Amino acid sequence: MARSIGSWLSGPSQSDDSGQRASTYPGERLGLPEHGSGSIARFGRRIAALLVDWLTCYGLTALAVAFGWISVGFQSTAVLLVWLVLGVVSVRLFGFTPGQLLLGLKVIAVDNRMHVGSGRALARGLLIALVIPALFTDSDQRGLHDLATKTAVVRR
Repeated sequence: MARSIGSWLSGPSQSDDSGQRASTYPGERLGLPEHGSGSIARFGRRIAALLVDWLTCYGLTALAVAFGWISVGFQSTAVLLVWLVLGVVSVRLFGFTPGQLLLGLKVIAVDNRMHVGSGRALARGLLIALVIPALFTDSDQRGLHDLATKTAVVRR
């Protein structure tokens, strides 16, 4: 009895369903390095970059309210829309948002494409706006939004 209970209490096996050995670090299955440039960005850096982006968008929206371009009642929705537009445009054009630039991160396509396209950037932004997909990660520390759009956030 103890042996059968211990088999599932000890955690997952060291191989996946295809018989291959499990990865030893995040990003190994994607062919990314363990440390340095091109390695998977850790959760703390990604959250800090998101906070910088959000505060930037909040400042831009507050400026628009001060000039009378946006009413105060619409400000919280406007922050989200500015964040979404800023994220989609900057990821499509440059591969990173202002917060990611500041923290040394970038968004890459993991399916050997040259860059993240507009559709992927928009889908990624909409899924991040829902919050929940970004909180669930796989063994490569990629959120559901990255899995769905075949992207990854890596160090520059």
